Amino acid sequence: MRRPSMKKTKASTTSAAASPSKCSTGAKRVKAPAAPKETMYFEEKRSLEDLWQAAFPVGTEWDNMDRLREFNWNFTNLESAFEEGGELHGKKVYMFGSTEPQLLEVNGKLKVTLIPIVVVVVSPIPPSDKISITSVQRAAEEIIPMKAMKMAWIPYIPLEDRDKEVVRLKTQIYTMGCTQRRSALKHLKNERVKQYDYCLPYFQPLNPETRAAFENMRFYKFYPVQTPDTPDISKWKVAYINRYYGKAHVVV
Repeated sequence: MRRPSMKKTKASTTSAAASPSKCSTGAKRVKAPAAPKETMYFEEKRSLEDLWQAAFPVGTEWDNMDRLREFNWNFTNLESAFEEGGELHGKKVYMFGSTEPQLLEVNGKLKVTLIPIVVVVVSPIPPSDKISITSVQRAAEEIIPMKAMKMAWIPYIPLEDRDKEVVRLKTQIYTMGCTQRRSALKHLKNERVKQYDYCLPYFQPLNPETRAAFENMRFYKFYPVQTPDTPDISKWKVAYINRYYGKAHVVV
């Protein structure tokens, strides 16, 4: 006799889990007061602060250019001369730089130091558009156009005017600039590089046109101002500029 078959059924059980109720305390989060911001002050740049650096140090060896940054040289005397009330204010001038090596006392020791100087020529016309290349090794001097050495008289724009349209500016200050890039020197022949070491600012030969201007030309030679950060150069100031310009009328 066959037993009756029994079907298995899966019983589903539902368990009801009570979900916890959310509690609200009603308290508000209080933000901590923001810390007061510290006021930062930056020293305002002077309008003519980089004027002395705009004048290319003619005749300085390329390898020595970085030595001009060994000290924080100060030329506020040059800046003051062009400000209102200064001796050069409103005058048309042409400027070039140079360096004079001297044995100076630095931190209690004697050290050969390159002293930067700036020569200012008060003149209605450029002193010259040529440059001289001369040295002890050369048998004779060579007078060539400034542009052959990538040099030119460049109008100087004060810092406060550099955001203005250049065409509207009427500058009275021109500096001898050089567009030769140091990074490109490695592509030049050694003889060409050495030419820069022997450059001297040349003075225009006198003719009827320049003679009248020469009679009113004045040469100013500026040395750095003495500061606690720079060596004492007071006893090394001289009026001599070079073989073409002779001596300065005023040494500052």
